[in-house]
Amino acid sequence: MTQDDALYRLRLRVLALARELGSVRAACRVFGIHHSTYYRWHAQAVRFGPEILRPRERRHPIMPNALSPIVEQRVVAFALGHPGLGPARISAELARPMWGGLRVSPNGIWRVLRRHGLSTRSKRLGLVAGYAAPPEPLPREPEPERHLEVDHPGQLVQFDCFCIGRLAASAGTVLWQYTAIDVASAYTWAELHMTPRNPTARWTSALARRVAADLATHGWRLEAVMTDNGGEFRSGEFRGTVAELDARHRFIHAGRPQTNGCVERVQRTILDECWKPVFARYLFPTDTGLRRELDRYLRFYNEDRAHTGRWTRGQTPSAVLGKGKMWTD
Repeated sequence: MTQDDALYRLRLRVLALARELGSVRAACRVFGIHHSTYYRWHAQAVRFGPEILRPRERRHPIMPNALSPIVEQRVVAFALGHPGLGPARISAELARPMWGGLRVSPNGIWRVLRRHGLSTRSKRLGLVAGYAAPPEPLPREPEPERHLEVDHPGQLVQFDCFCIGRLAASAGTVLWQYTAIDVASAYTWAELHMTPRNPTARWTSALARRVAADLATHGWRLEAVMTDNGGEFRSGEFRGTVAELDARHRFIHAGRPQTNGCVERVQRTILDECWKPVFARYLFPTDTGLRRELDRYLRFYNEDRAHTGRWTRGQTPSAVLGKGKMWTD
């Protein structure tokens, strides 16, 4: 039974069920059709007989510019005989007298080839020459994973600054977060300071001295610092502080902040886990309250938070750096 036969039987059953139940709407609810559809079928069956309800055969309309089957066969045959030619070239060749002078547009050629699954040269060449598997790529040695080579705390400490914004209680000044992270242990230092506009070398130098002192407390030495090319790090004051601490100063390449990726990532972590919740709770944040929140979060980050980094391997930064605690309540 074809789909048309099934549809014809359905229409007859709707008419029969309506007569049996004595209710058109009840019969329509059973078959899930609208009652207006029933009345249209019923009127047709009364006037012309039940055979009128049988679906009529539907054929695709013949368009005025449709190609005849013979012309379509010649196009396909020519395309397979010359698989390297495109639709425009095939159209030009078929228009020549030696090929019968067929006037078919390049778009018409392409549509014929698409209907037969030959719309690209590779498909035509594959059909003519047979299937050819693409060559397997040559084995390549895996690229070495890029990361900083450190094996003990103090070997490399990255510095950066992060703009918190302007507070209502401190008009005309900007609150900056000065951040440092020891790459080997992930131990993080951060301070908040107000400046008229940009971060200054005064506070970056103070942070560098604090990092060196804390590392020395745990038995490590500040060997190298890495910064971007900001003025607070390029200034003579900060570079003199680094030289005074007997450490090397390494600058990242301009436009490559990912080189300073450890401190960039920890600043994003502080933003997501500290500042966003804080600013959601505070109606009028002050620098004093923000410093308290930052100190509380850094204690959690360094001494209690679960770490999954390459160097910490599940240990807290405080455990990697040593048993001494920097923060006191």
